[in-house]
Amino acid sequence: MNSRVVVVGGGIAGVSTVAALRAGGFDGDLTLVDAGEFPYDRPPLSKDYLSGTVELKHIALQPPQWYDNQQVRLITGRTASALRTGAGTLELDDGSSLPADRVVLATGGRAARPPIPGGDSPRMHVLRTAEDADRLRAALQPGTRLLIVGAGLIGAEVASTARQLGCEVVLVDPVAPPLATAFGTEIAAWLHGLHETRGVTTVRGAVESFYGCGDAISVTLSCQEHTRSFDTAVLAVGMAADTTIAEAAGLRVDRGIIVGPDHLTSNPAVLAVGDAARTCINGALAHRSEHWEAAERDGQRAAATILGTTAPADTAPWFWTERHGVHVEVVGALNQADEIAVRGQLGQPPFSVFGLRAGHVIGAVSVDDSPAVRAARRLIDRDITVDGAQLSDRGSDLRKLVRR
Repeated sequence: MNSRVVVVGGGIAGVSTVAALRAGGFDGDLTLVDAGEFPYDRPPLSKDYLSGTVELKHIALQPPQWYDNQQVRLITGRTASALRTGAGTLELDDGSSLPADRVVLATGGRAARPPIPGGDSPRMHVLRTAEDADRLRAALQPGTRLLIVGAGLIGAEVASTARQLGCEVVLVDPVAPPLATAFGTEIAAWLHGLHETRGVTTVRGAVESFYGCGDAISVTLSCQEHTRSFDTAVLAVGMAADTTIAEAAGLRVDRGIIVGPDHLTSNPAVLAVGDAARTCINGALAHRSEHWEAAERDGQRAAATILGTTAPADTAPWFWTERHGVHVEVVGALNQADEIAVRGQLGQPPFSVFGLRAGHVIGAVSVDDSPAVRAARRLIDRDITVDGAQLSDRGSDLRKLVRR
């Protein structure tokens, strides 16, 4: 009996779950609980929303009337405090409770805060929520001396936005080049090099300590003899899955809420999706996927489990990012390739890099070349044999390769 479903968390995973349930014919009671003012999209938080060029209402995942039209009860400004599966209830932080036959945990995660001495300074920032972005934006004034710790996707995007706002930016990361596993070494090095050409100072090293010094933060870096002073700093070193309610409910947890391919947790009345979920297949735990489309597909698969229908077919993983005016898309696993085909000239957008293994595309990265990644995804999903020389030839029509 699945007449009452409650989804906890209004990110893309949670909203995708309720949307897929209604689209699949679920006609029971459906409730979405979210801690924010309304469910909103997160990628703009490090870009347009942080720069102040778009308002929060413009990055809502769905317009307000959508929830009424879909007969979804939306409860905002609340968090779940306890999950009592035996009683079939979910308790909220205001003391109220919701009856539920099935609960879907889309609790997401929290920005990681490594145990660096002085890391609790009020001048330290993280970026996970709109409130985080509001606080950070207020600190990013022209001439602000900003330190960003971590040159991954969020750190790089914040660096780009901060430069647009006129800040003096130093970006520090111990890895050279950052994100090589995702982009491949050459593209990762080129992308990281964009920071310097746009006025961002990049430093290879780690932060050893922070301490307050009047109106500034003094920072000790492992690679430099002297301390450096900044007006504010951002920790962009990843996220930790929010498993608090799952642990309290006795669910299996290991750096994420453990689920099977059907997104069922160790309690069959509870499912988990999105950044908080970690899949276990044949006893092997996979890495958590923290990308937008992966969370969307989680919600669709969880809905199929509740509905008892066939889940959407798997497709090659995909994500995108932007920095310093270039749009980058990644599909598949370029780092596992034994042959590389470059379409265009690397470092001069638009260009793309395809990774092949045994004559099959297994990954691709594009810079300002979205059609190439779309074609690569179809080649991967359909397991089409292809010649690397054809991929490299800008005169060849990638659509014809896909249609073969």
